[in-house]
Amino acid sequence: MKRIIGAALLFGLAAISVVSKAEAQQPTQASIEALLPAFEKQVAEGMKAFSVPGLAIGIVHDDKLIYAKGFGVRELGKPEQVTPETIFQVGSTTKAFFATTLAQAVDAGRLAWNDPVIDHIPDFQLADPWVTRDFRVLDLAAQRSGLTPYVNDALTMLGYDKQTLIRSLRVAPQLGMFRSDFRYLNIPHIVGGEIVAKVNGAPSWTDSLQKSLLTPLGMAATTATAEAIGAAPNHAQGHRLADKPIAVPFHPSFPYAMGPAGALNSNIPDMAKWLRLQLGRGQFEGKVLVSEDNLDVTWTPRVAMNERTSYAVGWVATATPRGRIIWHNGGTSGFGAHAGFLPDSKTGIVILTNLENGGMPDSLAMWFYDRVLGNPSVDNIALGAAALKARREAAQAEAAGFVSGPLSPLAAGFAGSYASPILGDATVALSDGKLGLTLERTEAQLLLEPNKDDPYLFQARLAPVGAFVAPAAMSGDEPFVRLRFETDAAGKITQMRWLSPELPHSFARAAQ
Repeated sequence: MKRIIGAALLFGLAAISVVSKAEAQQPTQASIEALLPAFEKQVAEGMKAFSVPGLAIGIVHDDKLIYAKGFGVRELGKPEQVTPETIFQVGSTTKAFFATTLAQAVDAGRLAWNDPVIDHIPDFQLADPWVTRDFRVLDLAAQRSGLTPYVNDALTMLGYDKQTLIRSLRVAPQLGMFRSDFRYLNIPHIVGGEIVAKVNGAPSWTDSLQKSLLTPLGMAATTATAEAIGAAPNHAQGHRLADKPIAVPFHPSFPYAMGPAGALNSNIPDMAKWLRLQLGRGQFEGKVLVSEDNLDVTWTPRVAMNERTSYAVGWVATATPRGRIIWHNGGTSGFGAHAGFLPDSKTGIVILTNLENGGMPDSLAMWFYDRVLGNPSVDNIALGAAALKARREAAQAEAAGFVSGPLSPLAAGFAGSYASPILGDATVALSDGKLGLTLERTEAQLLLEPNKDDPYLFQARLAPVGAFVAPAAMSGDEPFVRLRFETDAAGKITQMRWLSPELPHSFARAAQ
């Protein structure tokens, strides 16, 4: 299954030019407006290079939305045009909202950045007991856990609930150094959302967010459910990357099950208000919604991603010789987004697209930042399109490494009951000459495709049946995990082990 949250997180960094030291130039509305004809040319080139059906862009300067425009169509093959008011999924740009709700709770004295997570969520547990004990509230949004990137995200598509996602961290391999290595995850944000809701006495993180940020900012069009975006009269339809964009349905499993990691739907006027709060350093239309001190905590670099870019807390911080950039992108199964700002230049931009994030939002935003800051010109669109091409070719090469073949006579011995301490019971059954796997807790059915050369090796696809028709369509019928049936010294099947580091689960064979 694709990495469909934050898949392009690292892209734009390669497109930021190296410049000699120079004084920062302060943009004006007039200087930004002078860039717009060339910027719109980049939009057209980017839509063609990345096959984006539609997008909306907003530019904020000096506490005003000075540019808002839609391009292209809301759904490929249909005539309805994108407008600034069109609703999109904004993906992982939601993480900055989560970080700000943490800052507000710290302002209110309801928690501290340095609180151990287990003081608030006693059931929180990682594979390493020491890391579990020392994991702090700030760490939840700082992407420095050292755990396997994107670990267990795909469980949402298999129907697992929030508590299972949180418990799944117990088997996440600790591949990197805690607080030293950048590792991009989503599930820790769900843990943090539970903490924010608990300390605020709210039913959920989204309820708390509504009260503390969305309502005060007047973000009336911003929602957090599949039902809400589907019901909005002016909404974009998401598309996944393929030879040409393919429309995908909305479904509660993704990104909405991720909550604070990526659940928001929004549009340009609402996201512009969000950027105005950030550029106002916690103030919006004369009211302080979050203190400047705690907002600054969310902008402060915490772990290096490369020599000039670091992950902060819900934001990415990039240093250039002519000014800082604070930003984050978002990628869902059908949408790509970028929201960012120049904190020392009173300027921000939001880009929302209705195509799985292949890098265009970052490419376009980096082009804009470079020109506003006065950095040397770089062909960001060409670089981004080349990076996407390389990623797709690498994925195709990896997929080609698994060659399907006929089902071995040994497969009959794989049938039976299995159990995982995290995912529950599973049943493997042979029917009509095909092997299938049912996850009993969610009723997800997986089709097991045998390997040509290894009778114990399979790759699994989600069957489009029952409640999983939409998730299967969102994943594009791609295999989401390879698995192996393992034996003891006597040749007896003892377990079924999933081989992906992102889905590190084993199912013990039940006694026969």
